[in-house]
Amino acid sequence: MAEASFVKSVCGYCGTGCGLVLEVQDNRIVKIRGDKDAPVNKGQTCVKGSFAYEYVHSSNRLHMPLIRKSGKLVETTWEEAYQFIVEKLASIRDTWGPKAISMFACARGTNESAYVTQKFMRTVIGSNNIDGCNRT
Repeated sequence: MAEASFVKSVCGYCGTGCGLVLEVQDNRIVKIRGDKDAPVNKGQTCVKGSFAYEYVHSSNRLHMPLIRKSGKLVETTWEEAYQFIVEKLASIRDTWGPKAISMFACARGTNESAYVTQKFMRTVIGSNNIDGCNRT
């Protein structure tokens, strides 16, 4: 077993951006603690920031986009997945109007991501139906 190394990072669970120190051994995260030098959290973390890191190495993570064809999810290319999304959104908008589409933004995203999300919904789709989990 290799000796552990310590890597400073930023938590991605919410928009706060808490500083973390990852303990990495054999290229796997084995422990996380708050970074005492980080001005945002001064070494404190929430439960998710401290303990919810096993998803990084989960064998259940997707590595390719999936599209449902004939009732089954099948791997596809990113190009085909994007084209599928474009066609479905356009069809819904054209059939039911732009207010038939809403978007749920993730609190784990950056401010820039939230801005692009609302800009897309308002200018491309034509809908103000945007919500998020920032208040949880």
